[in-house]
Amino acid sequence: MPRFAAGVVRFQNNVYPGKQDLFEELSQGQSPEALFITCSDSRIETAMITQTEPGQLFHARNAGNIVPPHTEHTGGMTAAIEYAVAVLQVPHIVVCGHTGCGAMNGAMHPEGLDGLDHVRKWLAYSKSAVDIVDELAPNGTPEDRMQMLIEQNVLVQLQHLRTHPSVARRLAKGDLELHGWVYDIRTGDVSAFDADQNTFIRVDAHYASQIAELAGDHDCAA
Repeated sequence: MPRFAAGVVRFQNNVYPGKQDLFEELSQGQSPEALFITCSDSRIETAMITQTEPGQLFHARNAGNIVPPHTEHTGGMTAAIEYAVAVLQVPHIVVCGHTGCGAMNGAMHPEGLDGLDHVRKWLAYSKSAVDIVDELAPNGTPEDRMQMLIEQNVLVQLQHLRTHPSVARRLAKGDLELHGWVYDIRTGDVSAFDADQNTFIRVDAHYASQIAELAGDHDCAA
């Protein structure tokens, strides 16, 4: 805790003064540009990966970046999705998986979850992704099967997202976009699912036109 407390002091003394105007604006409310659903893993630093400022991302994190299909049961993920989509009107939702995911390892090897009843039940929301891997790559290497599971889990959770009424309504209106990402912790690479190619490709390739347009806007502003 002393390390964390010292960090707070450095933030208050060295960081906050330079961003005081931003924080004063944020104190009046928020208008995030995306709901970012990712894993609780301590190695995932969303602001660093996306180079975003406070107020730009609405976060929802859990073991395995899982989105339970919509039911009448009220849970934290369901409430966060509904609030972000129906109240904050975010135009984008990102589901971001990552390499070395302990949750996906548990989903692949549930025999190692003895005594973790809640974890086992939670990871059941990824079972269809495991089934897909078993169907498509039954004899693959453990590394290849795990990479496929990480990617397929992202796609399964995107399917689950579409069952949420607030998401379905916005998708029908055409003012909400869903994105599937996978972050490689070792290399720093991020890949995005490309529906046209039916595979994950680097974000710089997937969003090439949007990135070029953004760079042009910045050049004009300068």
